Amino acid sequence: MFLKSLTLKGFKSFADTTVMQLEPGVTVVVGPNGSGKSNVVDAIAWVLGAQAPSSVRSQKMDDVIFAGTSKRPALGRAEVMLTIDNSAGLLPIEFTEVSVSRTLFRSGESEYAINGVQCRLLDVQDLLSDAGVGRQQHVIVSQGQIDAVLNARPEDRRAIIEEASGVLKHRKRKEKAERRLEGTEANLLRAQDLLREVRRQLRPLERQADSARRHGAIASELRTLQLYIAGREIYALRTRLDNSATGKVEGEANEKILRQKLASLDTAVMADEAELTARGESGTSDELVRVEQLLGRARGQVAVLAERRRSVERDRGQLMDAGVVASLEADVSTAHEELARVVAAIEESKVQELDLARDEAALVADKAQDAESASLAVRIAEDAFDAANASYMAAVAASSGDNARVETLRAAVAANSSSLGELANTAGALGSLKDLIEVEGEWESAVFAALADALNAMVMSNAQSARESLARMRSSDAMGAVVA
Repeated sequence: MFLKSLTLKGFKSFADTTVMQLEPGVTVVVGPNGSGKSNVVDAIAWVLGAQAPSSVRSQKMDDVIFAGTSKRPALGRAEVMLTIDNSAGLLPIEFTEVSVSRTLFRSGESEYAINGVQCRLLDVQDLLSDAGVGRQQHVIVSQGQIDAVLNARPEDRRAIIEEASGVLKHRKRKEKAERRLEGTEANLLRAQDLLREVRRQLRPLERQADSARRHGAIASELRTLQLYIAGREIYALRTRLDNSATGKVEGEANEKILRQKLASLDTAVMADEAELTARGESGTSDELVRVEQLLGRARGQVAVLAERRRSVERDRGQLMDAGVVASLEADVSTAHEELARVVAAIEESKVQELDLARDEAALVADKAQDAESASLAVRIAEDAFDAANASYMAAVAASSGDNARVETLRAAVAANSSSLGELANTAGALGSLKDLIEVEGEWESAVFAALADALNAMVMSNAQSARESLARMRSSDAMGAVVA
């Protein structure tokens, strides 16, 4: 290995680019004093990594940059490149020729490069240390340096020998490894401290995690229970709905059965009447006929009241004035009076009928001298009495239902009183139809049943008044009927 070339540019007195080719063997640089011979040696020491300004005979490091002359300006940087022949492979690099360069700027920035690739000073020192070229620069012997080496302390001479023998390189690497090991141990201590801190914080975090897991399990169980309860409630509601539907069907069936029983009782009564008539018991037959007539009248009254109730429910929006309620109340009062008379007659007839039936049974028993026939006659009479009593109770229930419906009609008439009064006060209004007609008592039920929808119609004196009344009812969303 030997120096192959040295290139200087802007270094001390070498303002221009200067290339010095070196050959194997001894190379001598000669020249007069001040020609720059020592600057060549300083350039080699500087490019190899000298850091002290005194090692290149300067007060400060930027003094190595060309300072300029009266004829040439100063330069902004100094650059030195040393080319080494590595054919012997002493340098740990694959190239046979290695170029090491160093550049210094006036700003203080410094750059190193190996074969044109920028690197660090440490990389240059590691590369050259394997060849015995280090920072101590023992390969460069300047004036008076031999005396300095001879007069140096044993430690300094040992350092020079170690560097020349390559021991210093391993010592530096050992020191570097020890520093890295110390840094690693310090990092390990910090990591252990962090680990202890994390472990200390891990306990409450584990408790919180357990609490969170328990909360999740409890929340899931709560959700399941809520769904279960909701399902049970839905099932119960559906069961109630099904039971209600079943109860409705059963009620309808029971009603149908009761109606059939009532029809059977009616048939039995008719059969009993026919049998009594056939036996020639005119007195008892006439009494039964009278009772049946009373029952028929009661049923007729109930039918009339039921028909009137249906008519009122259909036409409650068509009530024209408050007099309708009074009329209905009068009708209901009349029906109650009639019903009371019928009930009294039925009560009286029941007693008479029972007595007659018992007398008839006794007579039949005497004639036939058969206790069984007498008992049968008594049962027949008692069945007739029960049928009459059932008709009586049905009439009373129908009357109670009519009272409730009258109260409902009163509320409806009160709600529509304003619109009815306005229509009654219309010019040309003569009054409601039921107030203007007179019907004989025996035809009253038939006429009311036939004119159920028209009884409440307002009678107008002319067609123009009727049209105006209809228009007024439409504009106010009222209901009613008008007759001209």
